[in-house]
Amino acid sequence: MMPKFHLLIVDDDDKIRSLLKSFLQSKDFLVSTAINANEAKGMIDFINFDLLIIDIMMPGMNGFDLTQDIRNFSNVPIIHLTAMDEKKDVIYGLEMGADDYIAKPFEPKELELRINNILKKSSVKSKNRTLQLNNILLDLSTGSIKGLDKDISLSENEIKILEILSSKPGESFEREFLIHSLGFNKERTLGVCINRLIKKIEKIPKVP
Repeated sequence: MMPKFHLLIVDDDDKIRSLLKSFLQSKDFLVSTAINANEAKGMIDFINFDLLIIDIMMPGMNGFDLTQDIRNFSNVPIIHLTAMDEKKDVIYGLEMGADDYIAKPFEPKELELRINNILKKSSVKSKNRTLQLNNILLDLSTGSIKGLDKDISLSENEIKILEILSSKPGESFEREFLIHSLGFNKERTLGVCINRLIKKIEKIPKVP
């Protein structure tokens, strides 16, 4: 089983974030959202997103500056959402490092097509994402676990949880951060995923 592509929507408009998240989730993407550039950067530090959708006109750091900042350390594909469809603004966004842009208002289907086109051309899905935990090997690319008595696979949410936790070994994460980053609506959903994960990878689940 291949994990879903994980997208991050960065937009200060609550309605747009909500609508895009629901639409893209219905198209089998895993979707997280951020209300501004600072929140987005905090999430990007811990999560290996496959593609970013960034609004240009945001309070504080705008989408151009956020894109330029991200390009200092990452080649993750970026699509700009912009109400500024003048050629100079489009060109400037591409110069800052954006891979594509879409002008508001737009049809969600068009955005989906642009996302899929970029993901097909990119190689952002690592072919070798593994974690070694004592005597077991977790393959985050395929969701498989090796080294146990029986074959066990990880769900896409379990893969994303491990991806976040392994980004900062030995450090703790706030539950609220994990819930928001994973796109969960309820705290109970995170608890269920964590409990299932513990049962899969721990020899003594009650003493993880």
